[in-house]
Amino acid sequence: MDAGYQPVKSADRTLEVLELLASSPERRGLGELARALDIPKSSLHGILRTMARRGWVETDATGTRFKLGVRALQVGAAYLDADPAVGLVAGVLDGLAAEFGETVHLGRLDGPYVVYLAKRESVHPLRLFSAVGRRLPAHATALGKVLLAGRSEAELDAILPDPLPTLTPHTITDRSALSAQLAVVREQGYAVDREENTEGIACFAVAVPHPVPATDAISISVPVARLRPGTAERMIDALRRAVAQLDSARAALAHF
Repeated sequence: MDAGYQPVKSADRTLEVLELLASSPERRGLGELARALDIPKSSLHGILRTMARRGWVETDATGTRFKLGVRALQVGAAYLDADPAVGLVAGVLDGLAAEFGETVHLGRLDGPYVVYLAKRESVHPLRLFSAVGRRLPAHATALGKVLLAGRSEAELDAILPDPLPTLTPHTITDRSALSAQLAVVREQGYAVDREENTEGIACFAVAVPHPVPATDAISISVPVARLRPGTAERMIDALRRAVAQLDSARAALAHF
């Protein structure tokens, strides 16, 4: 970026509002938003009214509490529609979901987070709660760890926050312990989340190897109560086969 570049303050503030509202499904009051964003109420109120008129923000009956509007959904859907990885991986996700009946995800690394780009729901009532578009700390997920493993220590230092946030009692928050686990992930080619993101849920993930370093990964999540001897190995093998299938599909497309 041009060293002399100066951000447009009003645009910066508008995007900060969107990002904060996207971080939680709860409606936020004007005062709460102003404090969180360090924006004067008078300025923020004008921004919110403009965004509401354009459909980016919705208010409650009192007009004092705000949440994301339908226009944000339209833009998010357009992003997914235009992303070639989502379409390419769709059949693979369908196959994994059919084979195991468990929750399957495509995730993408976004700074210190992993974002769900696609999902296939478990057939069981007891399952992981998740949603497309949800962001989770990468260090606490199998998807995130298998993607972080492709980064150097210098890159990890730049990406990951200090301290690492805790999601469950099993979350790895010690940087040395995380580095050691990422070294194991690099060696074995897959990552495991043992109740580190959600208590009672285990997850297995393999990176989609293009580009390098990988930005996307696929995973299978399963309640630990349904893990049986050999289940983890079968899931990891299936994920590896799925990635090999994707490689073949990419090669075929490149040929044409």
